[in-house]
Amino acid sequence: MADLITKWATQVAESELAAELPRRWAHTQGVAERATEVRGLLGEDSALLVAAATLHDIGYAPRLAVTGFHPLDGARFLRDEHGADVRLVRLVANHSFALLEAEERGLRDELASEFPLLEEPLLVDALVYCDMMTTPDGGRTSAQERIAEIIRRYDSDSLVGRFIRRAAPEILSSVQRIEAALASQPR
Repeated sequence: MADLITKWATQVAESELAAELPRRWAHTQGVAERATEVRGLLGEDSALLVAAATLHDIGYAPRLAVTGFHPLDGARFLRDEHGADVRLVRLVANHSFALLEAEERGLRDELASEFPLLEEPLLVDALVYCDMMTTPDGGRTSAQERIAEIIRRYDSDSLVGRFIRRAAPEILSSVQRIEAALASQPR
């Protein structure tokens, strides 16, 4: 069953991103690799983490970009076109503190009512870790460098720049919690 969800997620993400957004697809593959590396922290939810990591940016696909806010567009696509698992859809909708960006966009109430935050801190933190430890090209980075890269790419005063500056303390806390959990794992 676990292999089925990750295989399905990879097929969906690749079909929507690889040809039209190859750099986004490279990032997605890197985030999925990070998820595979930390999956031992999640037990039964390891496949859910890998699937969410694989699908977290699906809403960037041009045909899916209805609102222009990729977490919301991606979650709606997964729910409406694929009938995806509710927890998976909620992870995609709220990945990497998307609620703060939704607020900047005037979409907070819409996102929160349609896709409430998942009350599973380890799973949520793990997805943040995977996303924020991966460059736009799929390589490894630190969370601090990833935040700085996003600010450089979008400009500090842009909507995304304002969001990422607001989210930075939460992002760094999530990453620290996962790093601590990984450090306490038996080797």
